[in-house]
Amino acid sequence: MKVKNTLAKNIETAEREKAALDAVCKKILANKSILAWILKTCVEEYENCSLKDIEEKYIEGVPLVAHEAVHQDETASGDSVKGDRNENSSMTEGTVTYDIKFNVINPLKILRPNTRDSALMMINIEGQTKFYPGYPLIMRGIYYGCRMISSQYGTVFKNNHYEKIEKVYSIWICTNPPKYRKNSINRYSYSEKQLLGKVVEKKKNYDLITVVMICLGDEDDENCKGLIRLLSVLLSKNKSADEKKKILEEEFNIAMTKEIEEEANEMFDYGDYVEEMGRQEGRREGMREGRREGRQEGLREGENLLATLLNMLFADGRTEDAKLALINKEERNKFYREYGLTPSAI
Repeated sequence: MKVKNTLAKNIETAEREKAALDAVCKKILANKSILAWILKTCVEEYENCSLKDIEEKYIEGVPLVAHEAVHQDETASGDSVKGDRNENSSMTEGTVTYDIKFNVINPLKILRPNTRDSALMMINIEGQTKFYPGYPLIMRGIYYGCRMISSQYGTVFKNNHYEKIEKVYSIWICTNPPKYRKNSINRYSYSEKQLLGKVVEKKKNYDLITVVMICLGDEDDENCKGLIRLLSVLLSKNKSADEKKKILEEEFNIAMTKEIEEEANEMFDYGDYVEEMGRQEGRREGMREGRREGRQEGLREGENLLATLLNMLFADGRTEDAKLALINKEERNKFYREYGLTPSAI
């Protein structure tokens, strides 16, 4: 069995700690007081609702964090395994999961209880470092929305009852967007365009998927306010846990529950640890690079010394020996021994 070297172990440890930090970030984002801000800012159905009502009345149950698979596989028989309405699993469930997923009560249904509006909506929130991870991020958001729609078959609706489909939102928080996207929030959804005639379809019949892109940025930017400011503070690597707690309480009226306080401290501690791991690895890499450069410099000096010795030997007419010394290690060692030298001397 091949024994792992120190570098491999350090990399694995760093990866585990980064994963742990990522998990803590998801947990703190999943707090209902934070989700209320996201919903009020990004979900048009909640624009006229208070943060308190969103937190206490509209978020259903406990949000699932990294629990539900995005890609639903099929069993050998081709039949998926159906769980309750919060599950999207199968016998061979994939490993890619939604960061945060939960159900919310549609406030329009409360205002119009006798209408056929869906009573619930599905919300997915994803954290992303890169805005261009090798593909347009908006496309992944649309795909996640489609997956949430298709997963409703067999739990939310059956057979041909498509009228029961619940609207879905996929909300993406990008922490390191390109400069032109910093401090911005964009919403993408279906819209109707009359190509001929003036027929107007009810919006609820096609407005089923909405994707929102939240791009964080610089704190000194004039657009760093509201939700952008909240998330920037919450996910900041430069602010201590105490600073974060103070800003959340004073600027956003978010009470520091024991749960949020513990998660904020844990997130800050993990962040410090991962950063220190990075610094240590950087120092080790610098030392390794220095040693490599030292060895190369030593070889260059050795070659220069060897060339000097060979030039001296040319004067004795030993050109053939000189050539052999340059050809390969074995002949060079013979050359050293003949003249009373050792390889370490070069």
